[in-house]
Amino acid sequence: MNRRTWLGAAAFGALPFPLASRAGDPPARDRAQVEESLQAFGALAPDTAVSISIQGAGDKRQRYALNAERPLFVGSAVKTFILAQYLKEVEAGRLALDTQVDIGPAVWSPSSPVFMHLQGSTGARIALEAMIAHSDNTATDVAMNAVGADNVRKLIKDAGLRHTRVPDSTRKLFSYLAGAPSGTDVGWDGIRDMENGKYPGQPRPPINDHQTMLSTADEMTRWYELVLAGRVFSKPETLAEFKRISAMADAMPDIAPEDTMAYGKGGSIDWENFHCFCVAGQMVQPTQRSSFCFIVNWTGPNEGVADMFQKFKENSRRLLRQVAV
Repeated sequence: MNRRTWLGAAAFGALPFPLASRAGDPPARDRAQVEESLQAFGALAPDTAVSISIQGAGDKRQRYALNAERPLFVGSAVKTFILAQYLKEVEAGRLALDTQVDIGPAVWSPSSPVFMHLQGSTGARIALEAMIAHSDNTATDVAMNAVGADNVRKLIKDAGLRHTRVPDSTRKLFSYLAGAPSGTDVGWDGIRDMENGKYPGQPRPPINDHQTMLSTADEMTRWYELVLAGRVFSKPETLAEFKRISAMADAMPDIAPEDTMAYGKGGSIDWENFHCFCVAGQMVQPTQRSSFCFIVNWTGPNEGVADMFQKFKENSRRLLRQVAV
């Protein structure tokens, strides 16, 4: 979009910034070193948050946190909840992964590297994979429309997450941020008008009380502890599918230590002068599981996004390496 609206751009994948070498990452040492790195992450911007929860052998737990209870914009990181609800519907027999879903102008949404301008149908499983692996917003709206936003919100509530918010759809979120009434979908023609700078009203901030993607570092961390422990689904094969798709997120290999399995989702936005990077998930090692969430929100010129992106990656990756075993 003209105002660089990249809602849910697949952080670490769709943004064209080079990766830094891992060679300078420090080895794991002690808690004081981790706390020092937490403070360094916190210095990136006024609104930052970190939560790392480590479950070791014998259910031994260790936690590191920085502003972990602060509600912040997390972008496409909330797509994990849409994936989970879709799989719960499959588990209950109300939906199927091999169902053909329609792709076209009725669901096209900005920042859709897989399905933008494609028309036809594809399998629901492919749409879910596109939503997580490439953060495709068209795929997201296909899934959200199928399960219903209110059912996703109920899943979030049942998980005990009080501060986490999801929009009705990404198109309705775009529409609202561009000035349309809450719950309004301006349609594909309206989205194209927005791309040409013709907004339906006064632009609104991404953090709001109506259409947003909001959470806390603590809640995102607790979600991955809950869902990956098998406490959301009834069948082991549903959890296996959730893990398979969550492992496709391109943010994971960019921040987890080398040769370490990780599940999760990243998110980002550039809207007006507001920016966000977030990544949340869980990395799995032989003797421990480390659930994590890193968030940075800030306002400033677009020219500073690339530099912040690099610092966000480096600081997140350093912390995960320090807590690894």
